[in-house]
Amino acid sequence: MKYDVGPAPAPAASRNAAGASQWLTMPDCKRVLVVVHTEVYGQRLRDVLPLLESDLRVQVDFTIAPHAFNAGAARSLPAAQGGVLPWKEALRRRFDLVLAAGSQGVEALRGPLLRLPHGAGHVKLSRLADDRDPGEPRSVGGLGSRYLVRDGRVVPAALALAHREDLATLRRHCPEALPVAEVVGDATYDRIKAFLPLRGRCRAALGLRPGQRLLVVSSTWGSGSSFHRLDALLPRLLTELPSERYRVAVLVHPNVWSGHGDWQVRAWLSAARRRGIAVVPPETDWRSLVIAADWVIGDHGSVTLYATLTRAAILLAGFPAADVNPASPGAELARVAPVLSPAHALTEQLAYARSSRPAEAYGRIAHRLSSEPGRFGRNTRRLMYRLLGVGEPAYPPSLPPLPLPERLWGTRRDGVSMSR
Repeated sequence: MKYDVGPAPAPAASRNAAGASQWLTMPDCKRVLVVVHTEVYGQRLRDVLPLLESDLRVQVDFTIAPHAFNAGAARSLPAAQGGVLPWKEALRRRFDLVLAAGSQGVEALRGPLLRLPHGAGHVKLSRLADDRDPGEPRSVGGLGSRYLVRDGRVVPAALALAHREDLATLRRHCPEALPVAEVVGDATYDRIKAFLPLRGRCRAALGLRPGQRLLVVSSTWGSGSSFHRLDALLPRLLTELPSERYRVAVLVHPNVWSGHGDWQVRAWLSAARRRGIAVVPPETDWRSLVIAADWVIGDHGSVTLYATLTRAAILLAGFPAADVNPASPGAELARVAPVLSPAHALTEQLAYARSSRPAEAYGRIAHRLSSEPGRFGRNTRRLMYRLLGVGEPAYPPSLPPLPLPERLWGTRRDGVSMSR
C-alpha cells in the first residue's frame, strides 16, 4: 500500500523566514540590508538612511560584516535594539537592496548591491599586501578589480561615485565596472557646505570663548599616517601655544581605535589629555568640528581634504606620496598646502598658513570632491528606488543638518571645569 506523504519539507531557512513573517505588522515591505564593515563605513552609510525614512514600504536591517577593523562597527549602527542581523543570518536571507561601503564578503549576499564610497577623492592606493598580482601597478583604493570583481563577475549592481573624474579612474583600473557606475555626488560635501553658515554656533557649542582659536589635528590610519608624529607634535602644541588663546582637538581615525583598542589610544594620548588637549571619541561626528576650526593639521586622510571646504588654514604633518593616487585631489592638496616644520616656531607657522592660505587652489580641490554639489540626496534616492523597483515617495529628498558638536572645553552647569 502506498501512502501520500505530501510535499517534501521546506528548507529550514525558508521555514524560519515564513514563520517569522507571520508575526510582522508590515510583512510585504521591500527589504534593505545595510552592511557595516567598519565604524567609518557605518558613518558613511548613515548619511544614506534619511533617504529611506518615512516610507512604510521599506524595511531596513543591519549587519556587521567580517573585516579587520570591525571592532568599532557597532558604534555606528543606528539600531541599538532590533534590526541587527548576525552575518550568517544575513547570508541566508534574500534582500531587495544591499547597501555597503566596503567590499569584503558582499559577493555572498543575496540581492542587488549598491556600493558607496567611504572617503573623499579616492586618494589612497591599494595596500601592497592586498594586490593579487605582485609587481603589477597598484590600483586606486575602492576602484580596482580586487574591490569590485569576484570570479569574473562585477559584484555591485550599481557603483555610486562622487565625481565625474572617478569614471576615468575606474576606466583605468576596472573598466568592466563602468556600465554599473553612476555619479551621485558626496553626502559629506553637501552636509558640510549646508552647515558652514552655522560656524559660530559650532564654536560656541564646543565651549570656545571670543578670541580663542581652534586647531584640529587629524590623523588617518596606517604606517604613513600622522599618528606616528603625535608624540612629537602634541608636546610642541602644549608648550608653544598659549593655552588661554589656543584650543587643540585631536581627531584619530576610527581604524586606529579599532585596531589598537580604545584604552590603548587613550593611554597613548593621556598626557596630552591631562594638559587640556581634547581627544575626540571615534563615534563623534567630526564634520562640525572641522567647520569650527581655524587650522587643520592633517595628512592624506579625508578630513584634511574636506577642510578645503571650510575657512580653516591647512598644514600637512605628513604625506606618504608613494601611497597616494597621484591624480587625486589629495595629491593636488599636497602640492599647495604648507608643510609643518620642526625648525620654526608654531605660532609663526600658523600665522604663515593663515596669511598665505591659497583660497583659489583650495576651492579648486574642493570642487573635485563632488561634481553633483547639493544633489547627493536626489541622485542617490533615485538610484536606490530604481534598484528596489518601486517609485520614489512624492516629496523631495533631504539630508538632515549636521549635529552641533558636544562641549569640549569650558565649565559644566555644576561649575566643574572640563576638557575632553
